[in-house]
Amino acid sequence: MPNFCAAPNCTRKSTQSDLAFFRFPRDPARCQRWVENCRRADLEDKTPDQLNKHYRLCAKHFETSMICRSSPYRTVLRDNAVPTIFDLTSHLNNPHSRHRKRIKELSEDEIRTLKQQKIDEAFERKQATQELNENNEQNTVSEEGGQEQEEKAVPLTLEERENKDYLKSLFEILILMGKQNIPLDGHNVDELPEGVFTSDNFQALLEYRINGGDEVLRKRFEMTAVNLEYCSKTQQKQMLEICENCVREETLREVRDSHFFSIVTDEVVDIAGEEHLPVLVRFVDDSHNLREEFIGFLPYEADPEILAVKFHATITEKWGLNMEYCRGQAYIVSSGFASKMKVVATRLLEKYPQAVYTLCSSCALNVWLAKSVPVVGVSIALGTIEEVCCLFNQSPQLLVELDNTISALFQDNDEKGNELKKICRSQWTGRHDTFEVLVDLLQALVMCLDAVSSDLSVRWNNFIVGRAFVLSSALTDFDFIVTIVIMKNVLSFTRAFGKNLQGQTSDVFFAAGSLTAVLHSLNEVMENIEVYHEFWFEEATNLATKLDVQIRLPGKFRRAQQGNFDPDMTSENYYKEILSVPTIEHIIQELKDIFSEQHLKALKCLSLVPSVMGQLKFNTSEEHHADMFKNDLPNPDTLSAELHCWRIKWKHRGKDIELPATIYEALHLPDIKFFPNVYALLKVLCLLPLMKVENEKYGIGRKRLKAYLKNTLTGQRSSNLALLNINFDIKHDLDLMVDTYIKLYPDKGEFQDCIPSNNSEVTDNA
Repeated sequence: MPNFCAAPNCTRKSTQSDLAFFRFPRDPARCQRWVENCRRADLEDKTPDQLNKHYRLCAKHFETSMICRSSPYRTVLRDNAVPTIFDLTSHLNNPHSRHRKRIKELSEDEIRTLKQQKIDEAFERKQATQELNENNEQNTVSEEGGQEQEEKAVPLTLEERENKDYLKSLFEILILMGKQNIPLDGHNVDELPEGVFTSDNFQALLEYRINGGDEVLRKRFEMTAVNLEYCSKTQQKQMLEICENCVREETLREVRDSHFFSIVTDEVVDIAGEEHLPVLVRFVDDSHNLREEFIGFLPYEADPEILAVKFHATITEKWGLNMEYCRGQAYIVSSGFASKMKVVATRLLEKYPQAVYTLCSSCALNVWLAKSVPVVGVSIALGTIEEVCCLFNQSPQLLVELDNTISALFQDNDEKGNELKKICRSQWTGRHDTFEVLVDLLQALVMCLDAVSSDLSVRWNNFIVGRAFVLSSALTDFDFIVTIVIMKNVLSFTRAFGKNLQGQTSDVFFAAGSLTAVLHSLNEVMENIEVYHEFWFEEATNLATKLDVQIRLPGKFRRAQQGNFDPDMTSENYYKEILSVPTIEHIIQELKDIFSEQHLKALKCLSLVPSVMGQLKFNTSEEHHADMFKNDLPNPDTLSAELHCWRIKWKHRGKDIELPATIYEALHLPDIKFFPNVYALLKVLCLLPLMKVENEKYGIGRKRLKAYLKNTLTGQRSSNLALLNINFDIKHDLDLMVDTYIKLYPDKGEFQDCIPSNNSEVTDNA
């Protein structure tokens, strides 16, 4: 949403200007002076909070001495800044115009008072300037005291202008490479014959730009030897870090303006040989849209305590977010990483109790639970499932072969066969019923892979044949079969619950109330584990018999026992102790941890959504559950009365008015501004990572992240370029990037020396 300038006769707005726009101050005294200088009578009856939230003044109405940069990335006003530059006469040329910003006509006494204020302000500024000049003269005399004073703006010399234009060209190329996902490096040195030189991608684009007529670059490099780099790897890295910080800051600025946010991490990924955590942030923007944006990678640490410390330091110190405003945290992790990320969540909760630990809306509950189970066999099974799915998705011919196998196996049940064929063409490893689907598909998968690995007609390449053989052996391992059957049965108790959590808002609300029943069922299973496990193991042995798989203890266990083998240890007892019992115990505990009392209270507040309110016959009591968000409300004392008005509004609505079904719809109601407490509650509730992003175009950060990782080779990934690629539509300020670089690296801003290329040697005869 664009910002419009509130000054009379000023038609500037943020979408048509590069000027900074400033909010009215919350301080009552300063805010009153702003209103008086604006001469708009319609603003006089508004509170400082209303003015701060809804009105802006552009930088044209402030003297340049009142504007400064508090950091390399933000333009701000000085603490005592007051707008003094206004056009109060141009509307008189057209007295019949209906100008939206009415100018207040002042009496003679008010005019005299205003003039006197300006004279006093001018005198104060003059005195302040004289004192500053005197201090500067004293500091100049002192050898050590003159380095901290603020330099006066002086015109740039020709050499300085050329250097800034040169740096701007370099930044433009780096940004282009990031947005288009072009790696910095070109050919590998080992791939080139001895004595052959070739440019990397960055240098090649520089040469292309020079040949295209960039005189600044041509002048800089026309005398450079052909086997010298135009910009060293170190300088490229420094410039990329500045690009990354500037682009990230655009998103973080919106997050800070929104105040409240949530943190979400995705699965650990490999960036150029090092493990990193992708970090995303959720917030509600000025247009009332819930957004989920990627803000960077965090180096992964094996020690969870160190990881927790660095995670917190990066978010608060490096990225400048105030965790006091964090209202949710969620972590999507691969098998084996769950326990470490849980330590991170626990440490953050200890410091910030309102940063509720939740599930993420983009991950099915059963998949998340399975990945968190601390049993090696489950982790191995999940990895095998992913590899099988990946192999079939890579080859359309393999999918056709699998379709034919399914058709042959399900001749008597076409409906079931067609359903499985459809599932195979989706990302079925992320479904709520993944293990149930796998059990139904297992025989078809094994038969298809066996046919591929033993085919003699050379239909398949060696890679596919080799992978088919390996995966067929993995699928027909009895340990794998027992694992997926037991996981299928255990997770059947949470399947419907998890599916509702990813449903509509009303489904999520009522799912929160069904948690007690789910835990009761799991506890009952635990109390009667002997009976349940007997049925599960029998199902596993029947499936193994169908696949002609020998029923036995794992070879690793037998080798470890050797002479100490207990003859009473049967396969059934072994898998009960090593798999069934720890899995159920873990899932019960995880459900209790992830759905804490605070989390459930937050979900109970979803009864604020009118459609949920209607299903409850408008007999709701959000006041009790909303206590946890009391400090987040603008007017907590009026919450009870406001909620009563909110219920009455929807209970007595017109017949043709439908109840908003989602938080997104409620936030975009035209009269939501008349319910400030309700708006604040809905805004915080939709930040919970469990709630899905209703408008897909505002949740594309994760999709772009997945696309980048899929389309970029591991060795060519760069955390800096990744941010530019994923956030390619975020605006960037080249002048700010150049100024920041010159400020941070004054000795390197000139780029006087070119650096020998990494894939060549500079000789005396070069």
